[in-house]
Amino acid sequence: MMILKVAVAAPVYSIFDYLPPVDCAPGRLISGIRLRVPFGRGERCGVLLQVTTDSQLQASRLKRVREVLDEQALFGAEDIALLRWAADYYHYPLGEVIAGALPARLRKCAKEQKGGLSGWRLTALGSAVDPAALRRAPRQAEVMRLLMQSPAGLSPQDITLYCGACAQVLRNLERRGWLEQFEFQSVNRAHVAPSSATAPDLNADQRLAVDRILASLSGFASYLLDGVTGSGKTEVYLELVKKVVALGGQVLVLTPEIGLTPQLLQRFQSRLQISIAVMHSGLAEGEREQVWRRARLAHARVLIGTRSAVFVPMPELRLILVDEEHDLSFKQQDGFRYSARDVAVVRARRCNCPVVLGSATPSLESLKNALDGRYLHLRLPQRAGGAAPPRIELLDIRSTHLEAGMSPVLTRLLEVELSAGNQVLLFLNRRGYAPILTCHDCGWLAQCERCDARMTLHLSDNLLSCHHCGGQRRVDRYCPECGGKELRALGQGTERLEETLRARFPGVGLVRIDRDATRRRGTLEKLLGEIKEGKHSLLLGTQMLAKGHHFPDVTLVGIVDLDQALFGADFRAGERMAQLIVQVAGRAGRAEKPGRVIIQTRHPEHPLMQTLLCSGYAAFASESLRERQLALLPPYCFQALLRAEAQHRAPALVFLQQCVELGVSLKVTDVELWGPVSAPMERRAGRYRFQLLLQSDRRSALQEFLAEWIPRIAALKSARRVRWSVDVDPQEML
Repeated sequence: MMILKVAVAAPVYSIFDYLPPVDCAPGRLISGIRLRVPFGRGERCGVLLQVTTDSQLQASRLKRVREVLDEQALFGAEDIALLRWAADYYHYPLGEVIAGALPARLRKCAKEQKGGLSGWRLTALGSAVDPAALRRAPRQAEVMRLLMQSPAGLSPQDITLYCGACAQVLRNLERRGWLEQFEFQSVNRAHVAPSSATAPDLNADQRLAVDRILASLSGFASYLLDGVTGSGKTEVYLELVKKVVALGGQVLVLTPEIGLTPQLLQRFQSRLQISIAVMHSGLAEGEREQVWRRARLAHARVLIGTRSAVFVPMPELRLILVDEEHDLSFKQQDGFRYSARDVAVVRARRCNCPVVLGSATPSLESLKNALDGRYLHLRLPQRAGGAAPPRIELLDIRSTHLEAGMSPVLTRLLEVELSAGNQVLLFLNRRGYAPILTCHDCGWLAQCERCDARMTLHLSDNLLSCHHCGGQRRVDRYCPECGGKELRALGQGTERLEETLRARFPGVGLVRIDRDATRRRGTLEKLLGEIKEGKHSLLLGTQMLAKGHHFPDVTLVGIVDLDQALFGADFRAGERMAQLIVQVAGRAGRAEKPGRVIIQTRHPEHPLMQTLLCSGYAAFASESLRERQLALLPPYCFQALLRAEAQHRAPALVFLQQCVELGVSLKVTDVELWGPVSAPMERRAGRYRFQLLLQSDRRSALQEFLAEWIPRIAALKSARRVRWSVDVDPQEML
């Protein structure tokens, strides 16, 4: 009797056994296809993992699969093996891990689209049209010019990458008889037009890095590409991608945030002659599915994506690039808490291909792997093109009158650079108008009703917003405590600084880039393009503007306020701060113009500041590794965090205490359990949160303990009264 082992998206760690559908040909039942299966009182979509003849249940108790949804496997054997590894390592239900790797529509038992990939091309009538005659329809002219350069046609995704969102434009051109839809019949036809951009000559360090990596294309190897800001890491990526694609392979490029994707994509577009797919959370569900399918069918030779792209099937994968590998965004912070960077290394090993981790400020974990010989350390110590590193200075603002956080000295420096026709970047990692709204009469503070946190004033929307739970309410006109009218905003965010700068420099082009200002789709790409065109001389932003971008005309960077991060409770606070300073400072002086960086601080003697500024990031990282080793902290030990939350304190504490007792009963000597203790923010989104830290000197010992411990705690009655999760290799203690 055939038994089907099926992974079903459910919060349980089991794999479910089913009988095959009636009259189903055995040849259709292959690993990696989706099945519609009965589950509880309803139906769900499952993925077939294996066909066997054994089951722990009697055949009479097994249900039959309702329908086979796919003719071909959506996941190959290596894809399923990777997903199994991730589920085991991060101790998350396999069914939910696999479901998360599918596009949203396919998780709901929808049939996969048939046929080839759709595209647009010119008709005979359209080929005779002169785009210059479309002066009153510039978007139509732009699309027509692009397709004239690509007579074989382009996919909708490629057209969007070059011309922006233009679905309505394409339909209008189709109605005029100038365009028609068609299906690509082969991979080779889904290519974009050749680019006229020329590649700069690589310097000796770049060439050495490229040659070392290319020499290992036939097998697995891990490289840490450690290059100072502006050293040309992207040029190294481009040389590698061109070679791999020319050899018939696919390349996966992971980037930490949507904000870094447009610039990286533009660089790739301007130099490569291939179809590039992009995947991130800003795409609509249908677009994400198209990108996923293009990569799975190997029509897309290069996939640039954020965190979740690490699980996209790519049958001809030959190289993985992880840009800004140190970035916290690679770690999923809820649900399936995986690290895309670490999964990428495992995927490369399983695919027997190289993986390159690039950063100007490598994480201490990656530096430790390089020291231990697990990664080959490639260095790019000089800026490309002969650009000099920026001069970094500390500006002591103690006893200084500040205007929206700006000191008179920094304001004067702004005036000098702007009058010289240069661009200036101001970094303030706090969005909104002000972090505090208070009553001057009685001292009342605007607090979030559901979190142990103050609400941030967003004056442009006239809202108080909690940046932790997302709660919002209208700004109070009078003090809720005393009825007073003297409500004052304390501190500064990007909105308030923007208001001050516009009043101070009325004739200067100013742009603010943060999550609030770039909410609408396409806004970020538009603003970044305007910056490069020189429409804005004064750039103000948060981390979205601080890393990965190339602004050759920026000669001055001002870091307005970083002091709040100097004394963080997390042991990683110093590392995060140093990385942020170096990344922000790296935006200055990236061309022939010299750069200068001013850091306003009330703690100029802080050891972190002094080590970083006097000796550089490498010396800071080396010192930090020594401190971690003495304190037996990661990367010299391995951790997992068990979190529990409930509407009241008692259930979460009772659950965690029982988990401690279960852990002690296992009599494991090389895993320590610390806690339970309250989370740094105990109440969030109306729930009380507590946590239990597990630590071991050996990764294998911690994994063995978790494998035995988690099923036992899942069976506790108290586990049903709380919301709990396990975070392996946690990056934040929040």
